[in-house]
Amino acid sequence: MHAISYSRFGPPNEVLAACEIPTPDPGPGEVLVRLHVSGVNPSDAKARAGARPGVTKPAFPRVVPHSDGAGVIEAVGDGVPAARIGTRVWIWNGQWQRAYGTAAQYIALPAAQAVPLPKGVDFDIGACLGIPGLTAAHTVFGGGCVAGQRLLVSGGAGAVGHNAVQLASAAGAEVIATCSHSAMDRVRAAGAAQVFDYADPDLAEKILQSTGGNGIDRAIEVEFGANATLLHEVMAPNGTIAAYGSGKDMTPQVPFGPYLFKALKIDIILIYILPDAKRQAAIARLSTAVEAGTLRPVIHARFPLEDCATAHETVMRPGRAGAVLLDIP
Repeated sequence: MHAISYSRFGPPNEVLAACEIPTPDPGPGEVLVRLHVSGVNPSDAKARAGARPGVTKPAFPRVVPHSDGAGVIEAVGDGVPAARIGTRVWIWNGQWQRAYGTAAQYIALPAAQAVPLPKGVDFDIGACLGIPGLTAAHTVFGGGCVAGQRLLVSGGAGAVGHNAVQLASAAGAEVIATCSHSAMDRVRAAGAAQVFDYADPDLAEKILQSTGGNGIDRAIEVEFGANATLLHEVMAPNGTIAAYGSGKDMTPQVPFGPYLFKALKIDIILIYILPDAKRQAAIARLSTAVEAGTLRPVIHARFPLEDCATAHETVMRPGRAGAVLLDIP
């Protein structure tokens, strides 16, 4: 089968290369998926670049990147019902702790990691439901129902944030979001009741005023370190900060006193290792939302598989508005 792979860390145009590798056979409990679309995420680009501290070489001699994708089940291993053959599915954790991900024509993986696509939902949307979709669903609903709550979505124009705005708004939350000035109209259109420029020097004051002084019940946070001070200013007592990123400051200082006297909870999310019951709850939320049409992930750019290096560069550019996809030949 045709695939893109790398054997060492480095810039995408230096280490990513087309290759031909054997089509895998599904093992016991596995399915073989003929991929139509591969989803590219910042974590895929960071893994290829060797950005994780202390990791000096890839975990496998050859890595086919990407954890997200969508396609059709073509074969099943022992223990998997043959009725699954022909099912349209989306993939989660395709390359997590495995050598071969979705930047290829086929992937064999545990049957539970190939989730049926709801009727009428295309492969493009399916390829967006893994990392960005599940992260959005769990950060919004990980504490239960959000109807009637005030949610703050940091980075509401990003792939996760934009999904979170849609999911929370459709579920009856009052959504307040931050983003760049140029993206404000798009974030409002996704369902945010109030949108603020994240660079506004009076951001905390404006967010608090928008809640009538009552504060935020749940924050969906992409830059915890950079926003740690703002958060204690705008959160309501007993509020929860669901943090899934802190790229600008990976060693943040938490103002413990203000957090303590509001009894704020910090829920750090790594979607790759989400416990099964919570993952299934997030999958159910996504399935319901995409089937109802209340979640429509935005596609920023798409490329043919052989342009995987360009896709990796694109997914890391600031100001990206949505997902980056690869079309599989």
